[in-house]
Amino acid sequence: MNRHCISPKAADGQRRAAALALVCATGLAWAGSLASAAEKPVTHTVIIKMTSYAPLALTVKRGDTVVWMNQDPFPHTVTAAGAFDSKSIAAGASWKYKPRRVGEYAYTCTFHPNMKGTLKVE
Repeated sequence: MNRHCISPKAADGQRRAAALALVCATGLAWAGSLASAAEKPVTHTVIIKMTSYAPLALTVKRGDTVVWMNQDPFPHTVTAAGAFDSKSIAAGASWKYKPRRVGEYAYTCTFHPNMKGTLKVE
């Protein structure tokens, strides 16, 4: 037998191995794209209306964006002592925050201390 010739049985095994490698590589690429899609930052919205935050508590991932939208006819703040402070958010305006540190942050409106919310960052 010529040393460059492959028996039909060996060739069939090589084709199966190549097909299996292709299926595995495709599966890994697909799984990788799912993982990267799951890790993409998300934008969350908190509505400020009737002197309250909705939702009252929000859990986000580090790097997500949180937008507080003031739908009241007067200004509010989103203030967590030592963590973040929106300053005055005018009526009809919004404020964005991108949390970078994991933790749980209780926040309030400095103009209306009865308004309270919680941002949990994972």
